[in-house]
Amino acid sequence: MSLSDPLGDMIARIRNAQLRKKSKVSTPASKLRGNLLDVLASEGYIRGYASVDLGPGRKEFEIELKYYDGLPVIREIQRVSKPGRRVYTSVTNIPRVANGLGVTILSTPKGVMADHSARDANVGGEVLCRIF
Repeated sequence: MSLSDPLGDMIARIRNAQLRKKSKVSTPASKLRGNLLDVLASEGYIRGYASVDLGPGRKEFEIELKYYDGLPVIREIQRVSKPGRRVYTSVTNIPRVANGLGVTILSTPKGVMADHSARDANVGGEVLCRIF
């Protein structure tokens, strides 16, 4: 199945699984999705993820969602840059989410990273999503 926005699909799967209080959700594997999940895990929004081999050339990521007192840790996750409208930013204009409590995830020339890491590395790039 061909998707026009694979990253948006993964974000929607995470959001829907948390609404149903699921402990795990699976999504097709790709490098960009893996890099985004690395950032989510390092920032503490998910417990982790594992790669599952489904056969020749087919892999999936099984994402372990994180909850605190029965409520999902990710209160809000929103795709910013979409296939129809890409959003780019310089290092001086990286948006802050909830006055620094949330995270903006960027795709930079130095890889996919959180907003504070991009400021430290002095790079801008494409704004992938916002998480709070």
